[in-house]
Amino acid sequence: MAKLKLTMALSHYDRHIPFFDGTVVPEDIELTVLEVGQSSPLRHGVDRHERMLQKGEFDICELSLSSYLMAKSRRMPFTAIPVFPRRLFSLSQMWVHVGAGIKSPTDLVGRKVGLSTFQTTLSVLAKGDLQSEYDVPWRKIQWIVSKEETLPFRPQEGVSIQLVPSEKKIGTMLEKGEIDALMMPHPPQAVVRGSDKITRLFADAKQEELKYFRKNGFYPIMHVVAFKEDLLQRHPWIARSVMEGFERAKEVCKHYYDDPNWSRLAWGRHLFEEERRLLGEDPWPYGVKKNRANLERFMGYSLDQGLMEKKLAVEELFAPATHDS
Repeated sequence: MAKLKLTMALSHYDRHIPFFDGTVVPEDIELTVLEVGQSSPLRHGVDRHERMLQKGEFDICELSLSSYLMAKSRRMPFTAIPVFPRRLFSLSQMWVHVGAGIKSPTDLVGRKVGLSTFQTTLSVLAKGDLQSEYDVPWRKIQWIVSKEETLPFRPQEGVSIQLVPSEKKIGTMLEKGEIDALMMPHPPQAVVRGSDKITRLFADAKQEELKYFRKNGFYPIMHVVAFKEDLLQRHPWIARSVMEGFERAKEVCKHYYDDPNWSRLAWGRHLFEEERRLLGEDPWPYGVKKNRANLERFMGYSLDQGLMEKKLAVEELFAPATHDS
């Protein structure tokens, strides 16, 4: 029997290298793996989430959790497997202008705070975490977004969302003090360049995130792996085949770090060992059972922020063949 030909769009993370180099190939599938970026230009272009949700351009796609939940609550024709290739704590991604006088999360009330988009997964997580962990009412912050939303929605009454003028860059606005803070999945370019005008909101963000992990028990999910729904309806077996491929790829990736010089980081192996000691053997679990609390909390944030149109059970998010995972 001929193998099923499919395309899959992914970012080039270490845990995806086994797909790109052919070490891992899902069973009975002839998979064309495309390196498609989202926040930075890579081969095959950018805007992976928009290309999947608006155009259905790929058979399988690494997709924003937030936008996927919005799509699923609207019955758009996509279904995921419980594989989560990107995770971030929000607290390291909260940046402030050094002259804004922001010393604690409560100082953000009434301020202008930049986001990639209102629905970006990191944006939703940051707003929700500010409210849940620090009693900061996110509705009392002026939100400035850098681009149009992936999926349109109607903001709740009283929520302030403004789009950055086309001639401006939101990171530059923070460096110049035109906004007070910024919360995005990547550090602003001014920080990458070493600007002294921007600093993290939390002086020791790593310890703050470790406290978050110990309290809540998970490393927050950013992305899922989603399929075109009609594809899964015709070939339901591919959900488990691809999921098993991701499990194998994660195991291969873990062993990259057996070599202390695999990463360009001088202490890469030390960091790997420290993470295992602090976060446990696998802070990147796949499957429904180990991620239920993580997903339910995020869905609560999405509903509170007016993004999902209705509450969903965790099982409704995923292909039936993966519900027992």
